[in-house]
Amino acid sequence: MMSKKKRVVIALGGNALGNTLPEQMAAVKITAKAIVDLIEDGCEVVVSHGNGPQVGMINNAMIALTHEDLEQPNTPLSVCVAMSQAYIGYDLQNALREELLNRNITDIPVATMITQVRVDENDPAFQNPSKPIGKFVDAEQAKMMEEKFNYIMKEDAGRGYRRVVASPKPAEIIEIGTIRTMVEAGNLVIAGGGGGIPVTRQGNHLKGASAVIDKDFASCLIAKELDADYLIILTAVEKVALNFGKPDEKWLSDVSVEEAEQYVKEGHFAPGSMLPKVQAAMDFASSKPGRTALITLLEKSRDAVQGKTGTMFHA
Repeated sequence: MMSKKKRVVIALGGNALGNTLPEQMAAVKITAKAIVDLIEDGCEVVVSHGNGPQVGMINNAMIALTHEDLEQPNTPLSVCVAMSQAYIGYDLQNALREELLNRNITDIPVATMITQVRVDENDPAFQNPSKPIGKFVDAEQAKMMEEKFNYIMKEDAGRGYRRVVASPKPAEIIEIGTIRTMVEAGNLVIAGGGGGIPVTRQGNHLKGASAVIDKDFASCLIAKELDADYLIILTAVEKVALNFGKPDEKWLSDVSVEEAEQYVKEGHFAPGSMLPKVQAAMDFASSKPGRTALITLLEKSRDAVQGKTGTMFHA
C-alpha cells in the first residue's frame, strides 16, 4: 500500500467503451476491473472518457428525427455531447459500483458529473473546422444540411460528405469546484466525458458551441486542476512507438518532455490519434514537479503505475 493516496486521472479511450450499446455494456465491465485494481492499490481515481462512436450515434439519431418530423428542430452538438456523457456515465458508474461491491469495497460512492468545458470563441480552430462527425451523405444531402442546419460539410476522400466541426482547446472546466469537492469526499467521479460539453461564455450565460474538445486535452486540464499525481491516457497500444508500424519501430518506456518535443517535431506521432495523447502527456508532466503522465493499455494500467510498463512522461 502507498502511504499517501496517489491521485490519478484516467482518460479512457474509445476501445474501453465499445462501439454499440451491447458492446459498451460488455466493455465497461472489463474497464471497471482495471479501475478498481488501482483503487485497491491505494489510488484515488477520477475517470474521464471519449465519446466518439456514442456521440455519432446520438447525432445520427437526432438528424433522423428531423427527417421524420419536419417540425422537429435540430439538436445542437453540445446537447448530443451532454446526452453521451449521461449515457456513458450511467453504464460506467453501474459497472464500477458493482465491481467495488464485488470486492467488498462499500465506502466509495460512484457518480457522474455532467461537465461543461469553456472554450474561447476566438480560438483559431473555429476558423478551420476539421473534426468529422456523423455519417457520410451524398452531395445533395450535404447541400440540404448546409442550408437547413447551417452545417459545414466537407468531401472526405471520395467516400461522400461529412459534417466537420471545430476542435478548440479547453480553457476552463466549469464544474471543477464540484468535481474537487466530490473527490475530496471520497467519491469515485466520472467527469469531462467526451472532452466536456463545449460552451462559450456570454456574460453570465454559457452557450453551447458546435465543437468537440479533444478528451486528452480536457483530461489533462482536469488533472492539473485537481493537482493529480498521475494522468493515465489509455489507448490501443501498450507503449508509444517511434516509427510506428515500420521495420525500425522503437517502443518508448521513459521519456522526458524535452525528448518528446523533439519526437513531435520529427513527426513521429499521427495527428488525430497518438499526437494529442503525447501533447497532453507532455503538458501534464511539465506543469508541476512530481507530476507523471502515462500512456498505455487499459489492462496494463496497474503495471504502468508501478513502473513496469507503458510510456512514462516526466519533466
